[in-house]
Amino acid sequence: MASSLKIAVIGGGAAGFFGAIAAAEAHPHAHVTLLEASRKTLTKVRISGGGRCNVTHACFDPALLVQYYPRGGKALRGAFSRFQPRHTVDWFAKRGVKLKTESDGRMFPVTDDSATVVDCLMQAARQSGVEIYTGVSTVAVTRSEAGFELELRSGERLHSDRLLLTTGSTPQGYQLAKALGHKIESPVPSLFTFNIPDPHLRELAGVSVEPVQTKLLIPDSKPLEQSGALLITHWGLSGPAVLKLSAWGARALYEHQYQATLQVNWLPQHNPDQLRQELLKAKAEQPRRAIASNCPLPLPRRLWQYLTATVDIAPDARWTDLSKKSLNQLIQELTQNRYPIRGKGVFKEEFVTCGGIRLKDVDFKTMESRCCPGLYFAGEILDVDGVTGGFNFQSAWTTAWIAGQAIGD
Repeated sequence: MASSLKIAVIGGGAAGFFGAIAAAEAHPHAHVTLLEASRKTLTKVRISGGGRCNVTHACFDPALLVQYYPRGGKALRGAFSRFQPRHTVDWFAKRGVKLKTESDGRMFPVTDDSATVVDCLMQAARQSGVEIYTGVSTVAVTRSEAGFELELRSGERLHSDRLLLTTGSTPQGYQLAKALGHKIESPVPSLFTFNIPDPHLRELAGVSVEPVQTKLLIPDSKPLEQSGALLITHWGLSGPAVLKLSAWGARALYEHQYQATLQVNWLPQHNPDQLRQELLKAKAEQPRRAIASNCPLPLPRRLWQYLTATVDIAPDARWTDLSKKSLNQLIQELTQNRYPIRGKGVFKEEFVTCGGIRLKDVDFKTMESRCCPGLYFAGEILDVDGVTGGFNFQSAWTTAWIAGQAIGD
């Protein structure tokens, strides 16, 4: 290995740091430089998981892991056989950061502080000899037989033999990739909440139900189904079930300007016949009690009152007054409740997009471009995105580690 090999990494996020560290550790004679356009590195790492940093997810079977990626799962299958969440856990443990698993499978540092992860990455980069420059914006890259020429906003030029692009879903990164011969799948939002124009539903903000079964109905598209927790908010609906639907339906929802229908089964553990029996039992056993105040089902009281009002059951109506028609309407509302989606919100600060570098133009054994030798990609610049729960960080760690291993060969 020639000692003069120069590797440039553009982008100082999770993938950029992980790739730079992997390259420097795997190829100690190479000179690795990381360039970040903003003044601060690792911004998403700092804010992830409400400032706790959802490092990865406790899914250690690559075949199962890929099922959490609406786009890119097939390409990641082989990559995860080489570097998956178990390797991520080990990587951080070796550097003094222990991770813990929460009940939903998300993994966080035991400190519950993203600064632990940021400090670990910064220290590992320093120890491996990575040179880090912030406030350095790369405005153009040209490829020649000698390698890559990077033109900086300052007017300065840098030469590198190999280049790793980890700029995330940014117009600047896509522009650099396009100039080097790559096609971009147009980026659109993924992981977002649904705006529901129902003021009475919004009055239930803070109510959470788990599990529910949801179905997303988008015109001209195959229905999408997900189950999980559902959270009612001041603007509509959120929670894992909705976020998963938003990821799988990202492109179709974008094309239909976020106009769709959400169907909710509030009690998927009960079939309609079981619900009918439970409701008739309540009618027989407590005929004089008010329906709205006496819910015989495992539902939050406020939600039950909302659902009964939706089918025009008066607040003071008694179980004995429940007609067959109202009973059928109530069962329908409990199992096939429909809401019009009219727009989207943002899921916390963790803005995720689908779209990016077209995957068939990248060799996932090395993360090297098939269009431009010596050019590598990692992280969100690729047309890869996962659902919420640590999956997007895991694809960043995996693709960056593979790129770092291969970039100095």
